[in-house]
Amino acid sequence: MSDDLKPVTGPIPIYVRALPTGVVLDLAALRNLIIGDVIDELLHAEDTTAWDLLTQAADPEATGESTREELEQHLAERASSRIPLYGTAGLELTRKIRQALAPRAVPGQRRTA
Repeated sequence: MSDDLKPVTGPIPIYVRALPTGVVLDLAALRNLIIGDVIDELLHAEDTTAWDLLTQAADPEATGESTREELEQHLAERASSRIPLYGTAGLELTRKIRQALAPRAVPGQRRTA
């Protein structure tokens, strides 16, 4: 298995992929965790604040962007945003990023006769 197909392991796997002009970090597991956090907050039985804000934001007669912004802030305060890297995982992430960003030879153009 090539190195870019192996994630930096941990609670949130991080995939590093080289692009022609840089690198992309695939954080699908973090995205799924955040979506789960949002769903949990919306389904929270004792506190319906998130659900109430969502309902207000969906109302076409609502007072504009302030309700949406309030909902975003409410959910952002409750959603995961950090990725722990234990042991040598931080060094492994650094190595993978450096490897992906390393200069590569560009094939020369062929000359036509």
